[in-house]
Amino acid sequence: MNSSPTPGQSEAQTEYTRRHQLLSAETKHWQKRERLLSRLRLGVFLVAAILTWLFFGSQQISGWWPLAAALCFVALLIFHDRVIRKKTRALRADQFYERCLSRLRGEWAGKGDAGLDYSDPHHPYCEDLDIFGTGSLFELLATVRTSAGRDVLARWLCAPAETETIRDRQVAVEELRGRLDLREDLAILGEDVELRFTPGALVTWASDPPAFEIRKGSAALAAILSAISTLSLLAWILGGLGTIYLVVPISLQAGLALFWRKRAKATLAAVERPCQDLGILRDLLHRIEEERFTSPPLVEKKKALESKGRAPSAQIAHLDRLQQFLDARRNQFFAPFGALLLCGTQIAFAIEAWRQANGPLIASWIDAGGEIEALCALSCFAYENPEDCFPQFVSDTEGPLLDGSGLGHPLLLAHQAVRNDVSLDAATRALIVSGSNMSGKSTLLRTVGTNLVLAHAGAPVRAESLRVSSLCIGASIRVVDSLQDGTSRFYTEILRLRQLLDLSGSDRTLVFLLDEILHGTNSHDRQHGAKAVIRSLLARQAIGIVTTHDLALAQIAEDPSLGILNVHFEDSIRDSRIEFDYRLHPGVVRHSNALDLMRAAGLDV
Repeated sequence: MNSSPTPGQSEAQTEYTRRHQLLSAETKHWQKRERLLSRLRLGVFLVAAILTWLFFGSQQISGWWPLAAALCFVALLIFHDRVIRKKTRALRADQFYERCLSRLRGEWAGKGDAGLDYSDPHHPYCEDLDIFGTGSLFELLATVRTSAGRDVLARWLCAPAETETIRDRQVAVEELRGRLDLREDLAILGEDVELRFTPGALVTWASDPPAFEIRKGSAALAAILSAISTLSLLAWILGGLGTIYLVVPISLQAGLALFWRKRAKATLAAVERPCQDLGILRDLLHRIEEERFTSPPLVEKKKALESKGRAPSAQIAHLDRLQQFLDARRNQFFAPFGALLLCGTQIAFAIEAWRQANGPLIASWIDAGGEIEALCALSCFAYENPEDCFPQFVSDTEGPLLDGSGLGHPLLLAHQAVRNDVSLDAATRALIVSGSNMSGKSTLLRTVGTNLVLAHAGAPVRAESLRVSSLCIGASIRVVDSLQDGTSRFYTEILRLRQLLDLSGSDRTLVFLLDEILHGTNSHDRQHGAKAVIRSLLARQAIGIVTTHDLALAQIAEDPSLGILNVHFEDSIRDSRIEFDYRLHPGVVRHSNALDLMRAAGLDV
């Protein structure tokens, strides 16, 4: 198959297409094998039934014939199960690459995890910058499979990290960029893993006080009594031992079992669901343990997983084996032997011992696994957008800085986004952006804000270059009234502005993004209030961008002490149609297109 890239085709698209085609063919192959084996199973079953009737009914054949047919049927069952697993894996991997190609085509919105459970209308920028929801940044990035990975990714997008942490993430993302096999394996991990893996419940079980204290020698005593009872039973069956010597050890064993019964039962009942979640965590960690990392951040995270010289997946596998013994104990044929061997009590002892030794580590295992999953999600974004760059973070001692060249919106296809340069520093601390309707003012705010969110999460940004200091983000773009809170749109905006003023007094420099500030009130109050808010934010060393239709607000730039620059978007009328170039120009816009838009919509104005 020719996998060389065609003109305009990225490496990611070429590789995704190649793997998608191979996996589609593989899926069809295993589907054919599965159908064939289903027919063979039916045929062998019918033959076995006929041979069984011939043997038992008319005794015309030897008993070896139905036995051989039964063995063939069992072998087909095992082989059929393996084929189903291979088909399922190929199908899920194929679907993974189909989703990858959908992202490259810009057809991903509404098909992934929107992360609506993380949405918070009171967050200073999440609602305004489309961090969560259909077509959101989270949906674009969320190739994670576990709840832990989702939680970590959402946390990174909601709160900027420290500069050193960001640099470590950038190094890790760069190393993981080409690890497509790792991302594929994590993506097809388990069945509906994100629905079943509940880290909170798992950590609670691990950190709960023990159901009972295991006294020194208790487990050994139970094992010794079980061994004595078993040997006594064998000796009694063989006829060489008196009944009294059988009754005494079994009575002692039964007494011990009754003494521990209530607490052991509680331990065994509590472990079932955590074992299911731990099995998923085991598979995730085992795949991570297989990967060799070279960058210090990833090496450190992998090393942090080790516990007492053993990998976490091995520790969890030990608990999984205990759970399997517990399941076997419930089998009616094994139950008498389980009672004789004190299986329930001994398994409870072993589970409590495991929980006391490993319980405190489970939270760190989950966090490490979730962080590596989140880094893989960011690396997927980096792989699919090779022209995007990592931002350069400068020291805060140099003053606030946001210097972006060729900034584009990350939620748009790279070749569709119109790029603009934006620069804010100690000299130019704010931009007043004027322009007509639909000219691109709000999109500019979201472009800057979303790229800053990516930058402070450790991901590449949609830009030719970006130099930035450590910032916190505050936005007032999509402010709406709230029926539940009983607040109007204007009052909601006032509360958001108050929130941003509070943020500007924090350790980080605030970058504020205000769209049509205070346009919900009359012209006089709007001008006075907007200028006062901007002056207050700048007085607190914040930097930012304000869009407006009110050209009178642009006059605030006449005060040189504020460091405000006027810029605008333009439009033009051609053949009775309004055209936009979506590019920033210096100065204040000189005309409005409101009447033209109303006429274009069929209004008689």
